[in-house]
Amino acid sequence: MSWCSSLRGSKFRHVFGKAATREHSYDGVPITHSVHDNHYCSANPCFIAVVTECTAGGCFLVLPIHHTGRVVPQHPRVCGHRGRVLDVKWNPFDDYSIASCSEDCTVKIWDIPAFGLQQNLTKARKTLVAHSRRVAIIEWHPTAENLLLSSAYDYKVLLWDISQAGAVILYPVRVILMPVHHRYPSEALLLSVSFNSDGSRLAVTSKDRRVRVLDPRAGKILQVSSWKSHRANKVLYINGLKMLLSTGSSSWRHRQMVLWDAEDLSEPLYEEDLDGSAGVLFPFYDPDTHMLYLAGKGDGNIRFYELSAEKPFISFLNEYRSVLPQKGLGVMPKRGLNVMGCEVFRFYRLIAVKDLVGPLSMTMPRKKSEVFQEDLYPPTAGNQAAVTAREWLLGINRDPVLMSLNPEIKPENPYAEVCTASGRLSPIGFMLAPPAGVETEDQDFIELAFLEEQLSYQDAKDPEDDLSEWQPDGTQLPLWTHCCEPLVTPPPPSDQEVRGCSIKRHGTKRRSRKL
Repeated sequence: MSWCSSLRGSKFRHVFGKAATREHSYDGVPITHSVHDNHYCSANPCFIAVVTECTAGGCFLVLPIHHTGRVVPQHPRVCGHRGRVLDVKWNPFDDYSIASCSEDCTVKIWDIPAFGLQQNLTKARKTLVAHSRRVAIIEWHPTAENLLLSSAYDYKVLLWDISQAGAVILYPVRVILMPVHHRYPSEALLLSVSFNSDGSRLAVTSKDRRVRVLDPRAGKILQVSSWKSHRANKVLYINGLKMLLSTGSSSWRHRQMVLWDAEDLSEPLYEEDLDGSAGVLFPFYDPDTHMLYLAGKGDGNIRFYELSAEKPFISFLNEYRSVLPQKGLGVMPKRGLNVMGCEVFRFYRLIAVKDLVGPLSMTMPRKKSEVFQEDLYPPTAGNQAAVTAREWLLGINRDPVLMSLNPEIKPENPYAEVCTASGRLSPIGFMLAPPAGVETEDQDFIELAFLEEQLSYQDAKDPEDDLSEWQPDGTQLPLWTHCCEPLVTPPPPSDQEVRGCSIKRHGTKRRSRKL
C-alpha cells in the first residue's frame, strides 16, 4: 500500500483542502440529472459553466467566476440544444468560447459576452453535425488552436477545425475511429480520452475496458493493454513522466488505479486497490507539482498523491473528506489560482443534493504567504496556442507555450485592445472588476464602451446568413425547441386534486347517462 510511503519527506505532505462557505459558493444551481460519467462543469479565470436540468431541450449555466451566492432561477442560460447537454469544455486559448455536446447528436461552439449573459443565448457560432447518435465526449487539443475532438455513440471519433468558414460544419478534418463495413468494434466506443502534452498521442479507454494509445493524425492504434485483472474506465496522461494512469475496477470489483509505461502497455508499473465503492474514479494531475488527485463520483472524499519517476512511483499524501457527495468536478486552470495564498489546485464540486457548486481550494501552508513561492509555481501552460490547426495537421509538434504565474511579471496580452476617443483602454478580458483608482462615472463609461464593442464583436461573428438553425431535412427549427424553463413553473397537481378531477368527470358521465 502507498499509504505507508507518505512517511518519506515531501514538501506537499501538508497540503490540505479548504471548502468555501455557502456565501462564496454558487447556491441554487439545478444540477443535471444525467447519469453519464462526465464532469458537467468547466471553469476558467473568467467564468464557470455548469450543465443544468431543464424541462425542454438542453441547457447550461454560465456565471462570472466572482458571481457567488444565491443564483436566481431566472438567470439567463445557454439553451440552443434540442436534447440534454452531456458535457461542456472551455477553449483553453479563448476564455469566452465554450464547446458543448448533447443528445441531439451535435456539438456547438458558443461565444460568451465579456460581462456574462444578459439574456438566454440560443444562437451558436458553430454547429458540428457529422454524428448520428448522442455525443458523449469532447476534448480540446492542448497546443493546436481551434482543434476539437468529439466521440459519440455512433462509434465515431472525429477531429474538427472550428475555424472553417460557415456556421454549420459538416465534415471533420480527421476521422480517428469509425465503423468499418457496418461492424461496430468495441474499441471505437470511448469512455474517456486524454492528450499528451504536445497533442501527438491520444490515450483512450473503450467499452471493452482496455487502455489504448493512438496516433490522432492517422487514426492508428499504437498500444493496447492486455492486463486482464484491470477493467479501465478513465485514463490520464502523466505529462513529464512518460506514464499513463488509469482508474477502474479489479477482478474482485474493487476500485483500482494502475500506472503504465506510455511506450509499453503489456504490463503495469504499479497497481493498487483502493476500496469497494461502485462510483467512477476521476483522476486529475498537476504536472507542475506532480500531484495526483482521485475523486469518486458519489463520494465525499478526494485523495492526494505525489508521483515520481522512481519506485514506488506513487506516494499517498493526504485526503479531504466531506459528508456531501459530489456528482462531478470542474478544475480551474493554474493561471486562475490565488498564487499569493499558496493555492496549488482548485476544484468546483457539484453537490446535487444541495443544488450547490462549492469551490474547494488545495492550499500549501507557508509562513510567508505574501511572497511569491517560486518552488510551488514553475512556468506553466498558458492561454496561447503553440501551433495552428493547419500546422499540426501537417505534422508539426510543439510543447505548450509557458507563462509565469508571478503577479509582478506582466504576461503578453493575447487579447486585442479597444480604442476610444479618450485613448486606449484595458483589454476586455480583464475588465470584469473595476481597476484601482477609477472613479464610478469613469467606470460606467468604460463598461458602456466595452459593452458596445462586445455587441459589435458578436454581430461580426454571427452574420445574417447564419445557419445554426439548420436541420438535416432543410427546415428551420421551431422557436419552442430553444426555450428553457418558464420563469414561473406551476406545481404538479397533488394526489387529492387528481382524485377530485376524476370524481367530477365520472359524476358528469353518470348525469349525462340519466338524462
